[in-house]
Amino acid sequence: MVILFTVGLILTASISALIILNSNWYPSDYFFGSLFQLINIHPLLLLAGCWIIGFIIILVINWKRISRYFDTIVEASNDLVSKNDELIRLPLELKQVEDQMNQVKQEAIRNERIAREAEQRKNDLIVYLAHDLKTPLTSVIGYLTLLRDEQDISKELRQKYTSISLDKAVRLEDLINEFFDITRFSLSQLTLEPSQVNVTRMLEQIAFEFQPLMEEKNLTIQLDSPIAIEMKCDVSKMERVFDNIIRNAVSYSFPDSTISIRITEEEQGVTIRFSNKGHTIPKEKLTRIFERFYRLDSSRSTNTGGAGIGLAIAKEIVELHKGTISVSSSNDNIEFTISLPTLRRNFVRN
Repeated sequence: MVILFTVGLILTASISALIILNSNWYPSDYFFGSLFQLINIHPLLLLAGCWIIGFIIILVINWKRISRYFDTIVEASNDLVSKNDELIRLPLELKQVEDQMNQVKQEAIRNERIAREAEQRKNDLIVYLAHDLKTPLTSVIGYLTLLRDEQDISKELRQKYTSISLDKAVRLEDLINEFFDITRFSLSQLTLEPSQVNVTRMLEQIAFEFQPLMEEKNLTIQLDSPIAIEMKCDVSKMERVFDNIIRNAVSYSFPDSTISIRITEEEQGVTIRFSNKGHTIPKEKLTRIFERFYRLDSSRSTNTGGAGIGLAIAKEIVELHKGTISVSSSNDNIEFTISLPTLRRNFVRN
């Protein structure tokens, strides 16, 4: 604006000077006569004075405009903390500021919604787990009371009641462990204690420990590993990752099916794929499967699933190892894929 004003002022002064110098007209009025004489004697001084006056006017106009912009931005900043989803509107000159403020507001709204949903899921989880704790505890107390009060109970019934009480006590222990997991996951950060381990042998051992659970649904585990791979990782934490994934596979597999574990050597490390036959997981659930306290089984059955924290912890452990974990599901097939960089690898032939 200042440049345009300066150019316009120079052009106007030049044209005026040409007209005056080539004209014989001389104003008779005292004011205009004095001005005419000043133009002839001090044209540059007059030009500088006009430029200063014009500059001051432009400065005042722009200052008022900038002040209005500041006021508008200050008013709009109050909308950043508002609860509504309405976008912030600013003058066209502040389009870039408007876009940035709307981005910040939408991010804040999204984070608040995620935090609120997580808190709600956690509160629901505590209520559900409290109910789940009470159910097996009531059964244990009931059957132990029968064993105490019924002295003439048959050996078969005594064995049956003892077996049921043991199963319920084991379930009770699992639920209590889940409470501890929630506390540890919420209040502490996981740290790694790496050591050398044979991943193939570790998976063989974990799979073997699931035999009693698999027999209930007549499941089998097939481990496909052409080589025994040794790598450096936190053994106890990686065991927990594999345990969580296999446990989910057992819980959600169709009866009389096979759970496949395939280990392959990749260029950047090791990839482990866990596949099982089960109901296809909808896409909207796949995107949330690694969220804290999210459960695929919304019915809260005590026979399937856990607190909804196992896969979230597994994801954190894998990422601490600089690896990745993902899940896909289609045509009644579910596959978890874990990719881990091998800090040190030794290959031993079977």
